[in-house]
Amino acid sequence: MSSLMDVWNGIVSIFGSADMITLGIIIVIVLAAGFIMQGFESIVTTTVIALVLFGLAGYVRAVALTGKNAAALAESQFHGFLGMTMQTLLAYAIAFAIGIGIIHLVRSIVMR
Repeated sequence: MSSLMDVWNGIVSIFGSADMITLGIIIVIVLAAGFIMQGFESIVTTTVIALVLFGLAGYVRAVALTGKNAAALAESQFHGFLGMTMQTLLAYAIAFAIGIGIIHLVRSIVMR
């Protein structure tokens, strides 16, 4: 049960500690992925692609705002990704999958 609470606290911390631009990026990616997804059978694939897009959007944002060397930032971001705990990655995956599923459900109900 404590592992489940750890994942839940990870999900809450994603939305509680992120700035408004990061939350906006998450919302745009989840909306786009929810509209593009063909059916619920592809939720895992769509979630993985959305997470990759979120990582790339964070990288582009960091390069654009800080003006740092893109290659050095890419290397440090990749090392940060390798050091990410599985609990954090699972929390992001669950949050994205739930959001994508809700958007897809609403889209499929409205489009009928």
